[in-house]
Amino acid sequence: MNIQAPGHPNPGLDRSYGPFIGGEFLDAGERTFPAVNPATGRHLADIARCGPREIDLAVKAARGAFKSWSTTGYEHRSTLLLKLADALEADLPRLAMIDALDIGRRVSETEVDYRIAIGQYRYFAAAILNFEDFGKPIPNGYSIARRQAIGVCGIIIPWNAPSIMAALKLAPALAAGNTVVLKPDENASLSTLELCKHIANIFPPGVVNVVPGLGEEAGGALTAHPDVAKLAFTGSSEVGRIISAAAAARLVPVTLELGGKSPNIVFPDVQDLDAVVDNAAFAGTYCNGQSCLAGTRLFVHDHIYNAFMDKLVAGLSSLNIGSPIDATTKLSCLVSKTQGERVLDYIDIGGKEGANLVTGGHRQTIAGNEHGYFIQPTVFEANNSMRIAQEEIFGPVLSVIRWNDYETMLEEANGVRYGLASGIYTADLAKALKTAERLEVGAVWINQYFNILNGAPLGGWKDSGFGSEYCRETLNLYTHLKSVTMAYDLPQQWYLK
Repeated sequence: MNIQAPGHPNPGLDRSYGPFIGGEFLDAGERTFPAVNPATGRHLADIARCGPREIDLAVKAARGAFKSWSTTGYEHRSTLLLKLADALEADLPRLAMIDALDIGRRVSETEVDYRIAIGQYRYFAAAILNFEDFGKPIPNGYSIARRQAIGVCGIIIPWNAPSIMAALKLAPALAAGNTVVLKPDENASLSTLELCKHIANIFPPGVVNVVPGLGEEAGGALTAHPDVAKLAFTGSSEVGRIISAAAAARLVPVTLELGGKSPNIVFPDVQDLDAVVDNAAFAGTYCNGQSCLAGTRLFVHDHIYNAFMDKLVAGLSSLNIGSPIDATTKLSCLVSKTQGERVLDYIDIGGKEGANLVTGGHRQTIAGNEHGYFIQPTVFEANNSMRIAQEEIFGPVLSVIRWNDYETMLEEANGVRYGLASGIYTADLAKALKTAERLEVGAVWINQYFNILNGAPLGGWKDSGFGSEYCRETLNLYTHLKSVTMAYDLPQQWYLK
């Protein structure tokens, strides 16, 4: 595998970042944690380690801004979201480089992230303009159902794709008229804090507040705050249960996008095996495998199994592993030592379970990036009951499962606690759609994995959470439905007679 050496770009980071509250950055104070380049170990900036005090200040700022912001017209909110999209587009190369340095993903991927994020701001800027109330006439008047903003939204996002994760929640929340307190992940706070510089120039103070910190401190304070009216979280199913319990304790609505162990199914009738292998390899290793959507359970039909595996192993073995900031890199480093060791532990578990390691399975050293956990793309021949096929690894590890009986394959494809995404490769449209109907997942991609489109719902079933993002329906999750019934005339007196 090719090895690339890094340079040392300067994307104009500040030395330290405090919380963004009420339209301005506060001082970081003495309690900070470092942002460290996971590939090189280089110190990037100091970030405030916020807690209940800063969360309370942010929620008060958001509450103070809510009345005015929630009564602004749809057109005005739309205009500001479009301005934010334009600002991010103009700043895209710099912000994408910040994410590459901060989380270790290759810059060519983080650039795509920003295009997806920008698309979300523009999509909800348009969607809010036709987010109409509805009603019907009644014999003595009219009945109206209207949607109104909920209030202060507490949002917690993960580290794997911070630009997308922020957009998926900020765009619909703001379009619907809510104000926001957002906590970024401690492993990926920089680009979200840099986003605040654009927000400060566009949105009124207090509409968006960003409070960095550790999950148990800042995150715990945010989910428990009595003035937060809605919670939205993306992350692990285990933490999702904690967030859900906090929402239940206060009876506030919650949206959860959680883990996944997605099946990716290859039928024997595929026309272009090379193209299918290429897309399936991408499905399992994009984002260095650190995606809840990744197609990491690969079901390959017996009739094409040997040819498919030969091509898959040859392709992944030659994949260019290198520095996150090298444009030619196809696979870069994991976000942290903790995550790297977790993935290596799972690879060890796979071997102990009796899975056949076909390729990869080791940490690779990249010149100039010796600090990083660069894990070779790893392929196991496995069965569906193994832990490596049941549990979310969050690394470039594929479990390939050989199949020849359709009903058995489908039972195994659904035979995990997750239900987020899936893939199907076939030339038979009827077969594709019938299989899609029976898969217990929120998204099915036929003949192109990761085919994510603005307006196409994306949400989880089972332990993958609930609530759909990316689509017009998302606006319903950030609004209350209110019924207003009007009578033309007072009723005839009858009760006190």
